Amino acid sequence: MTGEISMYESRLRGKRAVVTGAAQGIGLAISSQLLRQGAEVCLWDQDLNLVSKSSDELGPKSFYSEVDVTNPEAVSQATQDTLKQMGGIDILVNNAGVSGPNLTTWEYPIEDWKQVIDIDLNGVFYCCRSIVPVMISSGYGRIINIASVAGKEGNPNAPAYSAAKAGVIGLTKSLGKELADSNVRVNCVTPAAAKTRIFDQMSEEHVNYMLSKIPMGRFVEVEEISLLVAWLSSEECSFSTGAVFDITGGRSSY
Repeated sequence: MTGEISMYESRLRGKRAVVTGAAQGIGLAISSQLLRQGAEVCLWDQDLNLVSKSSDELGPKSFYSEVDVTNPEAVSQATQDTLKQMGGIDILVNNAGVSGPNLTTWEYPIEDWKQVIDIDLNGVFYCCRSIVPVMISSGYGRIINIASVAGKEGNPNAPAYSAAKAGVIGLTKSLGKELADSNVRVNCVTPAAAKTRIFDQMSEEHVNYMLSKIPMGRFVEVEEISLLVAWLSSEECSFSTGAVFDITGGRSSY
């Protein structure tokens, strides 16, 4: 994909991005891609040691902030700190998330339910609530929420994750319509599973179930997700908002 990337190395020049859950996995891949396409990026993550290391490895146009997205005050403070670091925020990628345990709904621990909803859904709301006014004020913005095919179809033995990601899709549609008459676009992507550390939170049975549902017979690569997010982050994404972009290897038919 090196040749393809070089074609777009200036696509996001001058743009400033925030990526949550950016210290590793999909978030790190997205951050790297946005940097390669010309943006400055601030990595938000609650793991300070890991996010600082990842930021250093990405180079001088990468910044970082220790942020717990379940804490609205911390999100507000990180927004202000990021504005001081980069001078503005043009792109927000809400990626931070956990899967939670794989259990039936009636066996699901209440504390695990609350944690998954708090990170995967409430965290997206807090970040949008804090950063959207910045984008409205500047007259430009691109928001990309990382949802999941589980939010479209529901995965058995993953009730909290499925519910949270369905909520992200609904929030995306609502916010997209609210901002439709502005130059702020809001979209989400619904990937099939990618082989990242989130697999460590899942049972082998659940991983095999997810793979069995993908007609292409493989998991999505984080690079593939990052390329879609980069386009959604660009000015080229001018007439899509409140939309759901599928990247599931043929699993979803709508």
